[in-house]
Amino acid sequence: MPFTIDYANKTGGNRGIGLAISRAIAAAGGNVAIIYRSSPTAPEAAEKLSKEFGVTAKAYQADVSDLKQVREAFAQVVKDFGGLIHGIVANAGVAIVKPALDIDGREEFDYMSKSCGTDNTNVLGVFNIAQTAAKHWIAKGFKEGSIVVVSSMSSQIYNMAGGICQPLTHVFYNSSKAAVSSLGKALAAEWAPRHGIRVNILSPGYVTTEQSGVHPQAVREFQASSVPLGRVRYWI
Repeated sequence: MPFTIDYANKTGGNRGIGLAISRAIAAAGGNVAIIYRSSPTAPEAAEKLSKEFGVTAKAYQADVSDLKQVREAFAQVVKDFGGLIHGIVANAGVAIVKPALDIDGREEFDYMSKSCGTDNTNVLGVFNIAQTAAKHWIAKGFKEGSIVVVSSMSSQIYNMAGGICQPLTHVFYNSSKAAVSSLGKALAAEWAPRHGIRVNILSPGYVTTEQSGVHPQAVREFQASSVPLGRVRYWI
């Protein structure tokens, strides 16, 4: 029962929430295909999954914002894993921390929306992966395809750095995650009735990963203080 786990180098393609999900799938007996952009350790992560859980796990390099690369990688996954992918997890995501008043209009927005930017990776990347999987299932008449989109609580709130008037300054991350959540709902409404494809959205809260670990210690302590247990789960 192969799954694809979608990674991006900026979020630590072989670490964090994505790795935790891939481990859970492998522990349940599922084979795992990791799609990563440039992380040199992604193949090693796949190899470790294979050895630890006795499943097939492989890494495939592709930029999820490039539809051609996604389709080529997916075709290779289908070939290597026996002709049918049962589910995907779209986990790629990046964040740019910068005050809104310092963003220099359209030019900087366009720069941040390129292949390494928030809109292309966080939104277009999810769509490319989801559409490619959906076409795969429809062509095979498979009515049980499952898509899990990893969004964020940032799709509904603004993240705090230290108090009610101290937000984290990543407006494009928040807005892109809102778009991701809306995209997931729209895809579910469109594909479930006609094709039996399930689309579910996860919105994690504060998790210490390679990406969030760059925040100052004071910010991380404040985030932990907002959790009843007083700590944030550490996934690397």
